[in-house]
Amino acid sequence: MTLSPLSRWLLRGMMALGLAFIYVPLAIVLLNSFNADRTFAFPPRRFTVDWWSRAWGSSGLREALWASVQAGLGATTVALVLGTLVAFAVQRYRFFGREAMSLLVLLPIALPGIVTGIALDTAFRSVFAPLGIGKGLLSVVIGHATFCVVVVYNNVLARLRRTGASFEEASADLGARPAQTFRLVTFPLIRSALFAGGLLAFALSFDEIVVTTFTAGPSTQTLPIWIFSNLFRPNQAPVVNVVAAVVIVLSIVPIYLAQRISSDTASGGRL
Repeated sequence: MTLSPLSRWLLRGMMALGLAFIYVPLAIVLLNSFNADRTFAFPPRRFTVDWWSRAWGSSGLREALWASVQAGLGATTVALVLGTLVAFAVQRYRFFGREAMSLLVLLPIALPGIVTGIALDTAFRSVFAPLGIGKGLLSVVIGHATFCVVVVYNNVLARLRRTGASFEEASADLGARPAQTFRLVTFPLIRSALFAGGLLAFALSFDEIVVTTFTAGPSTQTLPIWIFSNLFRPNQAPVVNVVAAVVIVLSIVPIYLAQRISSDTASGGRL
């Protein structure tokens, strides 16, 4: 499609406005993490790095960070296993309800987080609580896994559709057992898709707050919940800015790596 010079400039301007709307607030948060003022006053008059050392010295913050890492790793592990299995079932086999299963896997990420959170909260209170299973880190992992499965499923399904089954069939024709075929043929083909999907799943889980609010118990506090609960406390604004800056960086890294891995593989590279 050929666009006029005016249309191209309009599109560039709209793109610049959209990017500014997204990234200027993030840049302000990063700048405020070095703001010597104890409030959110902007622009900063003086700069300091004291808030970074004070943030690291907070035991509650370190515990919240560790809880987020544990929840992210647990949800990513569950998503890798379930997402991969469902992707193989949908792509490699034909059975009744195949399309419905695909829809059910994709549905959690399309639903508003508060709907998923309320549903999970009801399930834990009415089903698991009578069995003696309360809310805690496990409930957070289960809640996060419901939407993390989607990114792994989509990545693996796209890779399986692109590679087809000809390599596995050739391996079977040559006498390889199913386990050998998966280890030597299938896994190398989907390895980068699994890695990219795992990185995206961890990033989604690490900064999730809506579902976490409904699934975390009173003794479980992840990093996003810690930020929200300390946001309006006296003299905590600078430390919150520091933590928000760290979350921004930690969220960008896995997404960037996943994008690079996906693009390199699509262009013919190998992980």
